[in-house]
Amino acid sequence: MAKKTAVAKAKKAKPNPRNKKLYDEGMKVRKAVLGAAYVDNSLAGAADDEFMMAFQDITTEYCWGYAWTRPGLSKKSRSMLNLAMLAALNRGPELKLHINGALNNGLSKDEIKEIFLQVAIYCGIPASLDAFKTARDVFKERGI
Repeated sequence: MAKKTAVAKAKKAKPNPRNKKLYDEGMKVRKAVLGAAYVDNSLAGAADDEFMMAFQDITTEYCWGYAWTRPGLSKKSRSMLNLAMLAALNRGPELKLHINGALNNGLSKDEIKEIFLQVAIYCGIPASLDAFKTARDVFKERGI
């Protein structure tokens, strides 16, 4: 029932992108990587809230529409970069989201392990440890 409510609220949300083509392309990629339920829930949380909707607009239009749709890097490569950067920045909740996205983009558990070992060397053991713990939790949730 909660899923239906999130979808219904997301349909009431009023995005106001500056570039509708980028926004629409970004929305397709965002849902493919993160999952439609997650994205719909994010939009539902911003429904009727112009303050938060502005963030949803820029995220969808520029992050997902501009950066993620560019040629030159595969979604898998972009996921690898995101995992390394988010781990280095100690952004736990966002890292968890992008570990799921990386798995959706075809990364294996071993590839994710290697990314976080690289983080340990170049960004520090504490950052890598947090990333390993976050990944372990995601793998457990997904039965991997």
